[in-house]
Amino acid sequence: MTVNEIVKPGVGLLFMKIGTHANESLADIIARKTEEIRNTGFGMWGYGGNTCHPGSMVQPFARDFAQRGQTIYLCMEEMNSNHFGKGVAAEYSADGITWQEIPQTIEVRGSRYALIIDELREERFTLPLDQTRVPVGPSIGRLGSRYVKGRVDKACLEVLNAPELSNEADLNEREINLLARLKDPYAVFLRGQR
Repeated sequence: MTVNEIVKPGVGLLFMKIGTHANESLADIIARKTEEIRNTGFGMWGYGGNTCHPGSMVQPFARDFAQRGQTIYLCMEEMNSNHFGKGVAAEYSADGITWQEIPQTIEVRGSRYALIIDELREERFTLPLDQTRVPVGPSIGRLGSRYVKGRVDKACLEVLNAPELSNEADLNEREINLLARLKDPYAVFLRGQR
């Protein structure tokens, strides 16, 4: 999959800012997640917040684009972070009702939710948020550059044909550093500690 196939009109993708998480450096997280995928066939990328809630945002969004025959990618922008969450989740659930034990080969630290990924690689490209819109949830139709700001650090987005014209001087482009491919059920709830 080339970058031109990821950032093209009609494609759905997740955007997320990433960095230190649960007192673990980004480099250590990437190494651990790569090993999880190699050993288990998938990894769990932990996160929090409600802008990408598993049941009301990520799953409906990802399933809609998967029904169109598309692969869903998580595009990640590195940032300075000092997240100090603790604990390793014990169980996960796609629906919040039926729970399964997280495989011992996977650790999800300091998170309420996780994205299910089966590929993770370093990739460098620019994501033009002015050329995306929110396709799901209460902010449906909102331009990505107007949605991802302030405390909003993640979003389900659809790439548009062209950037929206505006009087703002600067384009809202994000430097993507890391790319992951999502796998069904795409996002899950987490609970418990091990």
